[in-house]
Amino acid sequence: MKTERITFTGHSGEQLAARLDLPDGPHLATVLFAHCFTCSKDIPAARRIAGRLAAMGLAVLRFDFTGLGHSEGEFSNTTFTSNVADIHAAAAYLTDRGMAPDMLIGHSLGGAAVLRAAPGIASSRAVVTLGAPFDPAHVTDNFDGALQTIAQKGQAKVNLGGRPFTIRKEFVDDVNAQELGPIVHKLEQALLVMHAPLDTIVDIDNAASIFAAARHPKSFVTLDDADHLISRPEDAEYAAEVIAAWAARYLHLTPPAPPIGAPEGVVRVTEADANGFLQDVNAGPFHHTLADEPLAYGGTNKGMTPYGFLSSGLGACTSMTIRMYARRKGWALEHVWVDVRHNKVHAQDAGTVSGERIDQFQRVIHLKGDLDETQRQRLLEIADRCPVHRTLEKSSEVVTELAND
Repeated sequence: MKTERITFTGHSGEQLAARLDLPDGPHLATVLFAHCFTCSKDIPAARRIAGRLAAMGLAVLRFDFTGLGHSEGEFSNTTFTSNVADIHAAAAYLTDRGMAPDMLIGHSLGGAAVLRAAPGIASSRAVVTLGAPFDPAHVTDNFDGALQTIAQKGQAKVNLGGRPFTIRKEFVDDVNAQELGPIVHKLEQALLVMHAPLDTIVDIDNAASIFAAARHPKSFVTLDDADHLISRPEDAEYAAEVIAAWAARYLHLTPPAPPIGAPEGVVRVTEADANGFLQDVNAGPFHHTLADEPLAYGGTNKGMTPYGFLSSGLGACTSMTIRMYARRKGWALEHVWVDVRHNKVHAQDAGTVSGERIDQFQRVIHLKGDLDETQRQRLLEIADRCPVHRTLEKSSEVVTELAND
């Protein structure tokens, strides 16, 4: 994933800081991400979701609202309405670059803001909310009794997430005046609502209200025991996975033809966790999985091992080859499955002698159907014609080069 650090002009003329995460391969669509109240574009959940979407060919712009993060301006002068205006400014910036946003994602109050902004962004075909309030005024519940002071003196210092922020009466009046129900009901984009039942900042009833107000197509996915900030890596990974799968359906992504010399396209493997072994494995924009190592080897066991993928390739190819032959012959093969075991000891890898055969794949083929013994034996022979089988038994050439990044 390539990342551009950019700035664009916000609602009141200040320069807003942003990161534009770009796919390494073809650019298939663009996403605009709005962060949570008093957060920034760089919180872990935003980074993980952006990285996952970029891996499937989607560019993601995540920016700091006016007065937050690295953006210019005074936070105390902002309101919910100004946040919506900043989202429109971000969408305009993308449109001017020829990358008009196809999907909007908003976290917490940013989720409420993208719902409010969506009708004004004609290019958007889908909206995702994460822990969003149905009533933007919900945010004032976190002001620790300062509302009376704000009403009397026009402003007050409020501690939010361990940091002091000045909240003015204009902000409170603005969020109190918001009514998202009619806007959500008229929403013309597909909607995905994601929320954690144990969210202690914005309770899940808000998600239910958003979902009930919206028309189809709409989806509701729980984030289980995630916290409001989706701070645990496994929760951010899950949210990213769901959004990626959902977006593929509603954005109607069309990948380009595969490059010459790679008829099945390019498989890209990207490190997902620099502290462990977790890898993102992407074959084009639609097919994603995780590779990892077991806990005993220092991994997190969130995906198959590299040798597991090798075994799965052999098993899948074997099953497909048997099915194709039986189908062509018109044989009564009802079902086929293949168990594959690989018995190599990993610790021996570095010390093997050239030419020594230490890998063994054991296949057990299960055939269900009204097949006679001659047919069963023929299908066993056909299994050895599986292309992956042949590749593994023959010598292969791996050509490696260093990219000029």
